[in-house]
Amino acid sequence: MSTRPAGHKAIVEAARAEFSEQGYGATSIRDIAKRAGVSLSALYYYYKGKQELLVAILDEGLDAYFDACDTALAAAGDDPAERLEALVAATVKFRSDHPVKSNIVLTEGRSLEPEHLARYRKNEERGTQQFREVIERGVADGVFLTPYPDDARRAVIAMCNAIAQWYRPDGPVSLEELVERYVSLALTVVEYRPRAVRRAARG
Repeated sequence: MSTRPAGHKAIVEAARAEFSEQGYGATSIRDIAKRAGVSLSALYYYYKGKQELLVAILDEGLDAYFDACDTALAAAGDDPAERLEALVAATVKFRSDHPVKSNIVLTEGRSLEPEHLARYRKNEERGTQQFREVIERGVADGVFLTPYPDDARRAVIAMCNAIAQWYRPDGPVSLEELVERYVSLALTVVEYRPRAVRRAARG
């Protein structure tokens, strides 16, 4: 994506909007060109077709999301609870700030042709693995008490991803409050119990 000339930006934005509003299957290459205000020949100069545009959009969305997660994890400590909080906060903020980009990544992977699907699935697994490693570490350290770490992971990821579908910045809940709520929910799902709290309870 980064190697594309600057002139392709309007096309990418138009394709993203069309895919979000109409769905990949219902969008034509003419719809994208019209929305971008370019001719078909100009569009084809940058992209071979609708599939290549989808790949570029998915790559961009995933790269931006992973950058946000990596930045958050780099600032977190080694404590599993801190790292889960960092991942949840990064995901909530990204889904809230970029709902269109998020929804396309979350829903249109199914529209990829086989030659692109394997790489997309690998990237999906990278996102899953980030949460899996943190939760499994917490369970191993005895601070996450859930007996169902895989189910807990799926629940946390699903609730964070769903934010892109319903959250509105002008609604009654601020982004800061939303992050706090979802961090609290995630820690509840994994049954977070700091060692000090558990020692006090035993005493």
